[in-house]
Amino acid sequence: MSDVGLNKRFLETTRGQILMLIRRGRQTVEELAAELDLTDNAVRNHLSILERDSLIQQAGVRRTNTAGKPALLYQLHPDAEPLFSRAYPSVLTTVVESLVESCPPDQADELLRNTGRRLAAQVGGRANGSLENRVRAAAAVLTALGGDVEVTRDNGALQIRGSGCPLSATVSRQPELCRAVETLVAEVAGANAVSCCEHGYRPRCCFAIDDE
Repeated sequence: MSDVGLNKRFLETTRGQILMLIRRGRQTVEELAAELDLTDNAVRNHLSILERDSLIQQAGVRRTNTAGKPALLYQLHPDAEPLFSRAYPSVLTTVVESLVESCPPDQADELLRNTGRRLAAQVGGRANGSLENRVRAAAAVLTALGGDVEVTRDNGALQIRGSGCPLSATVSRQPELCRAVETLVAEVAGANAVSCCEHGYRPRCCFAIDDE
């Protein structure tokens, strides 16, 4: 999936306008060109980039009564729809707050850790290879989720350190969510993982890995 941010500035560009038109319904090159007063070739160039970034995909053809090839149709890629939403951080924060406030501490902890186990299962569970390879696999999972992390050593011990957190909007208010990420890291690395994350308004991931 593309890391293109679907913010207001992007959506005001020509490429963003094309994406919005396709979101409303399947479109052909000719239809997009007419709507935006562009040449067909200019539209094709934009579509090529949007398709490369997995924001759109081809969706069959539209046949007409005129001679010539049927016109290719383009539609929004299924994974692109969530990129339009700004609801996820606030909804996730509210859900976590509700869990933490309504459950006894031990139950809330188990729910969060079970979330981490489920996430680990979704990405294939325990990685293979040496401890370092497994830790790097766990770091790759965090990166894929939107984190910015690297594997380091502190006095010989492996750590995953980040300059950002994939769940920063929620963790900044509910640091308990780190338990889910800690469990995710432990499951993929096949080792004990202990959170030493920085919390506050801009959380930073940090997990110490212990193979014993």
